[in-house]
Amino acid sequence: MNAITLDQAINTVLQLPPDQQEMLIDILSKRRIETRRQEIMVDANKSIAAFRDGQFKAQSAEESIAELHRTLEDDE
Repeated sequence: MNAITLDQAINTVLQLPPDQQEMLIDILSKRRIETRRQEIMVDANKSIAAFRDGQFKAQSAEESIAELHRTLEDDE
């Protein structure tokens, strides 16, 4: 499979009629959203598995917020 450059892809898309360009933008946007959803699902499943394995402990919202504040203060 030959890879094309971004510049080549843009030039090709610019040859499409405006309505097809809009359709392409819509399709790409929806596919990117779906890809991101899949990435989030994989991350969530890994986190749930790690929690079940005891790598994480349950915390209240207040504890989580306090820990985030401590982390931010340590970074300064």
